[in-house]
Amino acid sequence: MSQLEVTESKIPDLFIIDLELHEDNRGWFKENYQKQKMENLGLPEFRVIQNNYSFNEEIGVTRGLHAEPWEKFISLANGRVFGAWVDLREGPSFGQTLTLEITPAKAVFVPRGVANGYQTLEENVTYTYLVNAHWSPNAEYTLVNLFDPDIAIDWPIPKEQAIISDKDATHPLIRDIKPIGA
Repeated sequence: MSQLEVTESKIPDLFIIDLELHEDNRGWFKENYQKQKMENLGLPEFRVIQNNYSFNEEIGVTRGLHAEPWEKFISLANGRVFGAWVDLREGPSFGQTLTLEITPAKAVFVPRGVANGYQTLEENVTYTYLVNAHWSPNAEYTLVNLFDPDIAIDWPIPKEQAIISDKDATHPLIRDIKPIGA
């Protein structure tokens, strides 16, 4: 069993949360998000408005990189993913990247303006995220290409074998992006 821990990453305001898994012969249980405990450990105040799930059947499903106009708390119900984040906010951390394997025992808090993406490492992965604003078809996203050589994310499954949407494959390179807030 692990202990609940909240740690700020090298990307400002992006937090990694180690969750407690309570396991026995039946499986496991976790408090996926517990506002008071996590805020007491340093997580920013976060008002959940919506809960979303993404189910991915195959290994190599690769989604992103999207910087939505809201904050989100990412976790997994099952499986493993390779997560990737790129800071697209104006300032000294613009272009900073972070990668991390996420399992049900690890969650990530992503601030507004940081692009988020992931690649499934197992079949039948359920990825979930809490957000502090409602999804809208009119929401403005800032996007960056998953395989941009200037951000050089070392995806475990190469582009040629990755399962990518046509839309995600056409995202711009970071050199063509105006930083958020500029």
